[in-house]
Amino acid sequence: MNFPVELFINSMIAGLLLGGFYAAVTSGISISFGILDIVNIAHPAFIILGSYIAYILNTRFGFDPVLVSIVMLPVFYWLGAAVYQVYYLSFEQRGQEALRGLAFFFGLLFVTEVGLILVFGVDYRYVQAPYIGPSIRLAGFDLPLRMLVPFLLSLLLFAVLQLILTRSFIGRAIMAVSQDPLALRLMAADPIRIKRAAFGLSIATAALAGALLIVIQPVEPSVGREYIGRVFAICVLGGLGSLPGTLIAAMLLGVVESLTSTFYGPSWAPAVAFGLLLLTLAFRPSGILGR
Repeated sequence: MNFPVELFINSMIAGLLLGGFYAAVTSGISISFGILDIVNIAHPAFIILGSYIAYILNTRFGFDPVLVSIVMLPVFYWLGAAVYQVYYLSFEQRGQEALRGLAFFFGLLFVTEVGLILVFGVDYRYVQAPYIGPSIRLAGFDLPLRMLVPFLLSLLLFAVLQLILTRSFIGRAIMAVSQDPLALRLMAADPIRIKRAAFGLSIATAALAGALLIVIQPVEPSVGREYIGRVFAICVLGGLGSLPGTLIAAMLLGVVESLTSTFYGPSWAPAVAFGLLLLTLAFRPSGILGR
């Protein structure tokens, strides 16, 4: 029996495109959990909120969902900064961020989800855009634009985040705040202000990830739960606090899931993907590019 080369290559391409989307979804977690050590379980809720904002403005005014998400970046940034301020005053300042802080984000997740259900119901919602539906043919293989556009935007998002974290003062301060807050104070920088900015940045990425999600598939309020385990697995697999590692891990997980679904069935994909995580942590506990 001949090996299905064309099917294998198509599956690899689909996995890479899917991995790009996973990277966009995980980028915020890589900052909040990987750098700030804040277990923001509610992050998928902000992504779904971004999806619904894109849906409203697309269906009522015909705005492109991706452009809507870019315009909404500052709004989500200040929303994230406000959430961190509540978290800090209620839990971190009192040294209770471990268990009670986790309960806070769980509550935020379910409150957001229930709020969306009350307003929009449980029906699936979708958007219209010129790149949803068509494909382009490259080297004999079809690339669906609804997957290719999110893939390219994810790469752009990671490039911008990497530039911010490595080339700007606020970015270097964000990287330093988890390592030595006292040294940061000696540099005349307020660690709380830096953490607030970092958390705001992490939530801002949810606006773009939400638009990419509703471009790829219809959404309903509880669909974000499907990504909770996956995004934390990608963050750990790539190495906590490493954006390049997160991108590599997301691509790897996307390819593994796609190949498994193609040759063994979709039900095996999560088991194989998380098995890969366990093997990586067994032989390299710090992750792919962890320090």
